[in-house]
This record gives sequence, structure tokens and C-alpha cells, in this order.
Amino acid sequence: MNREVSLYPLKFVPSFHYRIWGGNSLKDKFNKKITKEKIGESWEISDVEEFESIVAEGELKGKTLKELIQLYKADLLGTSVFERYGINFPVLVKLIDTEEKLSVQVHPDDDFAKKHHDSFGKNEMWYVLDVKEDSEITIGFKEGVTKEIFLQHLKSETLETILRTVKPKIGDVFFIPAGRVHAIGKNIVLAEIQQTSDITYRIYDYNRIDKDGKKRELHTNLAIQVSDFNYIREVSTRYEDDKNKLITLENNPYFFAQKLILTKKIDLVFDNSSFIVLMQIKGESKITCDEKVYLLNLGETILIPAKKSHFSIESQAEVELLVVRMGKSH
Repeated sequence: MNREVSLYPLKFVPSFHYRIWGGNSLKDKFNKKITKEKIGESWEISDVEEFESIVAEGELKGKTLKELIQLYKADLLGTSVFERYGINFPVLVKLIDTEEKLSVQVHPDDDFAKKHHDSFGKNEMWYVLDVKEDSEITIGFKEGVTKEIFLQHLKSETLETILRTVKPKIGDVFFIPAGRVHAIGKNIVLAEIQQTSDITYRIYDYNRIDKDGKKRELHTNLAIQVSDFNYIREVSTRYEDDKNKLITLENNPYFFAQKLILTKKIDLVFDNSSFIVLMQIKGESKITCDEKVYLLNLGETILIPAKKSHFSIESQAEVELLVVRMGKSH
């Protein structure tokens, strides 16, 4: 690859994934060019092996994210990100669409995942984009549940009676740290920001049958080792909407997620410590970088290289974006 090609804001070809619980909202409401049924996930930016994102347009079209990182290193990732992660992209950015509820599941932390899978763990955040009246999200357990109580209900297939459920609404933010048992319910669309990891321990799947006529594999023994049984008082993140400024949704050692409600043209200036990911979650906007204009439509995601971290955004109406990068303090 020619090093002389200058970096620019990068759109990637989404990677669509069949899921037994998948719906049709990504196609119907978020402009995804999906031709198959039950596409539950659109991986917008991925460095997961075998599912590495491919540049969609411009001089670098057809190159994988991994190839770009190997070539441009800190210019793409950012100085502190490259120092910490080397040639690995640290986050996986997805859109998720559920027609049915997901399995009850849990993810390991970095130490456990490294030991058992030679992988990063999985801490994740959800931003709710669409719900229906019957939508629910499962997060953690009801108060007083212990490991012993959990095992009893798992054995008797009454696990759902001890799980804590909430009614999500558009704009809700949920941080799901490693170890927190959870399940996304039916008829929900959300953006998911997570560590680059594809490790899920499935605990309970309602005895569902997959397209091959089989029950899906469960990972109960691993799940028990990593599950946190502490009661969570605040399951969602509180934040105040404010226009034309960055609103912090989640800042942890794994990613820094913010929201931007835009009503006018603004300049964004970041340092070169991290890349910036922008996901258009309402309306459409124009990004100007190095005097070139990039359109960002509803449901689209763009990666701004760390070297290009001074740019402007504008729109014709009130729009919303998610802004994801790596916190400098971490």
C-alpha cells in the first residue's frame, strides 16, 4: 500500500450478521442495504478477526481496518491508543435490532478472557434508538439473589423470575460491565459500543430451537465463574441533554462515549491521542475536514483519524450523533 495516500475520514462497509432474534428495523428505519431476513447486527467498525471492516470509499477503498492500522499506526489510532493497543483497534461499534429477546448472557473481563480465550474481555454500552411498548431490558438480578439462589433457579428453568427487568425508552444509556448478567429484549434497536471482543457466555435461551433444529449452546460453567450477583441500584446512566456541546454518556478505561445534539455548525478540536468515531443516530449531517465535505446519513458511522482531529459538523435541522474515542486519562 502506498504510504503517500493521505488519511481522511473513513466510512466502512457494514458487516451484517444473522441472529435467531434479529428483526428488520435496520433496513426499514436506519437505511441499511439488507436483503436477508433476521439480520440482528450491523457491525459498523470492527477489528474482530475474520470480520475486519473494509473501507467503503475514497483512495483507500477496499483496504481493511487492520491494514490501515499497520500502515498509519498512531496517525490513525492516536498516540496514546497506539501506545496501549499496538495495531489492535480497541472498540467494536454495532447497531443491534431485536425482533425477539436475546439469550440471558454475561461477558468476561480482560483477565479471564485473556486466560481462557487469548482475547480482550467485553465491557459494553448501549444507546437506545427505538423501542415498542412491550420492549424490556434485563440487567442484573433482583435484590437478595446469591450464587446459590441463581443455581437453584437455573436448574429449575425459572431463571427469569429472579432477573431484574426495566422498560427502556429512546435515549436511554446502559453500561454493561463485564460480569453483569443481561439480555436485550424484543423490538429494540440500539447502538452498542464495546471492547473488541466476540466472547459471550450464554446462560439461558428459553429452550429456543435454531434454524438447524437444535438448541443453542449454553456456557453455564464459564458464566458462573464471571457473574456478579451484587444488586445494581442505578441500571441506566443519567445525563442532561444540551445542544451543540459534547455530552458525556460513559467514560471508562475501555472507551469514552458522548452525544452531540446539533442545531448549528460547530468546530470540534481534539488532540491526537485518539481516533474519533461518529455515528449518526438522528437526521443527517455534513462533516468538513481538510476543506472536503463528507455526508453522514442516518445509521452511518465514520472514523476520523487522530491526525485529522480538527473538523466541523453542520446540519439543516436538529440532529444527533454519538461520538466515541478513547479517554486520555486511561
